[in-house]
Amino acid sequence: METLKYKHVISRMRCSPTLVLSIYAISLPLSVYGAARSLKERATAMSTSSLHCWQEEEFTILALCAQCTPFQMKSWPPCHLTGFIEQINCSKSNKLEQKSCRSLRQEEKLFWKFEGVMMTLTVVFILLVIARQRGLDRLASEKVRRQIESI
Repeated sequence: METLKYKHVISRMRCSPTLVLSIYAISLPLSVYGAARSLKERATAMSTSSLHCWQEEEFTILALCAQCTPFQMKSWPPCHLTGFIEQINCSKSNKLEQKSCRSLRQEEKLFWKFEGVMMTLTVVFILLVIARQRGLDRLASEKVRRQIESI
């Protein structure tokens, strides 16, 4: 009896798109965890000499975050990530290095662009809801009118 109950539940679940989405959602954290774990293993496997000094020790910022020139974008690896770079001095080794950074102006510009897009989408969807509601109201009043005429 109990096996029939489970077979019925499983047969109903096979057609459910919710099951597929929930299985995907369950497997997602596992894959993210696995990727993070493999990154951690790779980082520990790397020799300490291949790491930048700012990854291992404390540093001071000599020059604030500034935009890279077109030449620097092509030739300096730190400029490839964000297009901005800052000059740092590592405390222990006393090395001068360049580190990729994020510009506050660029981040603020992206934030306001995102806010503008969200506000535009809000207005568009409000107008769609109003149009849909008016259409449904018109259909309901038509239906009531037809029922009254048939009496």
